[in-house]
Amino acid sequence: MEKHSYNVNIHWTQDRKGMMCSPELENKETNDTNCIEVATPPDFDKGMPHIWSPEHLFTAAVSSCLMTTFLAIADYSKLEFVSFKCRSKGILEKVNGKFVISEVLLFPEVVISDESKRERTLRIIEKSEKACLISNSITSKITMETKISVQN
Repeated sequence: MEKHSYNVNIHWTQDRKGMMCSPELENKETNDTNCIEVATPPDFDKGMPHIWSPEHLFTAAVSSCLMTTFLAIADYSKLEFVSFKCRSKGILEKVNGKFVISEVLLFPEVVISDESKRERTLRIIEKSEKACLISNSITSKITMETKISVQN
């Protein structure tokens, strides 16, 4: 596979806050830029509540990669499922004097309609986590606690 690039532009707006956009995400038909506001989280000095932070985006990158990888592998494997969702939590701590996201906890939940597909679904989720390019690109520990339920 050839190399791909993903462009992100950010500019400071005020205080500890900025606007983040990507030229690839602009919709020329609607003039929607799909930009998002980003800020220092409230845990830090002068942080701002209710705005996406780099720490949230880091955690979101891991969990959204799990989802998109699961969707691709499930489709390729012809696994039928009713729903997928995933809660996630990034753990920030100081290690060797530096702040790091030391661990990302993933809590995927998949609803299936056939009990006999439970083990196969679990294998596909585990395979998805191992194949996730974001998880493979970071040094944070990835912990996953999967829940599979059957819709009656």
